[in-house]
Amino acid sequence: MLDVLIIGAGVSGVSCALILGSAQNKPFAMDKKIAIVAHQKASSLQNAIFNNAYGIPAGKLGSELLEESLEHLTNSYPHVQQIHGEKVLSISGEAGNFTVTTNKSSLQAKIIVIAIGAGNPFTVEGLESFVMPHQKAAPEKNRIQLKNTDHLVAEGIYAAGVLAGHRSQLSIAAGSGASVATDILTFWNNGNPVQVHDVLEK
Repeated sequence: MLDVLIIGAGVSGVSCALILGSAQNKPFAMDKKIAIVAHQKASSLQNAIFNNAYGIPAGKLGSELLEESLEHLTNSYPHVQQIHGEKVLSISGEAGNFTVTTNKSSLQAKIIVIAIGAGNPFTVEGLESFVMPHQKAAPEKNRIQLKNTDHLVAEGIYAAGVLAGHRSQLSIAAGSGASVATDILTFWNNGNPVQVHDVLEK
């Protein structure tokens, strides 16, 4: 049983995984099992180039960023399990006991973070009742989002990035994934607010 399963390894998904992974030494997070379904083929970053993203050198290709972000996750937080070569087909169950079925396996998780794109149609079965037109995308683009309140779709299910209703901007997506991660950490910490920062030793 996973404590958190993140679906999607674009900007918001990996950002969420990095924040959760970085809390490994916190008493309330050190024994948590975290995994990410690292399916990136449909990521909008595949064709992107960045000149206006904070902290990223101008001219950085999105395809490079996708690879580098998973390398960062592997090198810094190897306890976060990466699941490659699988695509999520359906989600069932309830908070604390979800079943996520992929094209190759079945996974159990207490909390789900959905961080895939906003393409229409939405291809993950079990969440159809939450699908709605994207509120910040041009209507002609026919994008969708999941109904949510501050990223929370339903108990135990979070949406992050564009799928949560945010605009398709790298810094917004990264912040959305980080926001979800800190909400989960706060939940693990009995509701006491949590943010994880590394600092230089004095």
